[in-house]
Amino acid sequence: MTASTHTDLAISQQLAQLAADATEETVTLDWVLHHLNERAFGLFLLVLALPCCIPFLYGIPQVVALPLMLVSVQILFGRRLPWLPQKLGARTVTKNGLQNLSDRASPWLRKIEAVSRPRLTALSRPPLDRLVGLGLVLFSASILVPLPGTNSVPGVAVVIISMGLLQRDGVLILLGLLLGTAWIATLIFAGATLATLLRGWLGI
Repeated sequence: MTASTHTDLAISQQLAQLAADATEETVTLDWVLHHLNERAFGLFLLVLALPCCIPFLYGIPQVVALPLMLVSVQILFGRRLPWLPQKLGARTVTKNGLQNLSDRASPWLRKIEAVSRPRLTALSRPPLDRLVGLGLVLFSASILVPLPGTNSVPGVAVVIISMGLLQRDGVLILLGLLLGTAWIATLIFAGATLATLLRGWLGI
């Protein structure tokens, strides 16, 4: 199947095709990026964010969070195609991991595909997509926080936003932004409350 044909597939099918196209046991993030073609931003965000949706998963979210943040910064600054520096691009994922990711995520992606459609499309294109990029940067940063459960909610938010960008569905983008922002606000409130309690306990 040619690269141009891939873009005619549904998102869930493109994810499955990506795993099928992997000819080696491990592939680099650069390889993944190269195979995503003109939908690279949305699909790459999706591939990176999906592992972050698994609660209490350590290691993998922190590995993908940095490339995720870098791609988000590029959206913020209006870059048309994503790029990874050599060191990040050389990070590898396994073919089996891609296949498992596709198998587990596809049923949920198909449900989102079934209800999404182009609407409020201004949010998926310049200049408003840069505001979306800002939100993605913040959500990616929260995934980097090495605390239990801190990756799942922002991971889901990024997945929803990615689907919105791919489907040009501004409603999905807004839902993802609201979810991620609520999570960031919760973290800030919890942190401030904990700091206040500690100061009271220590008598500071």
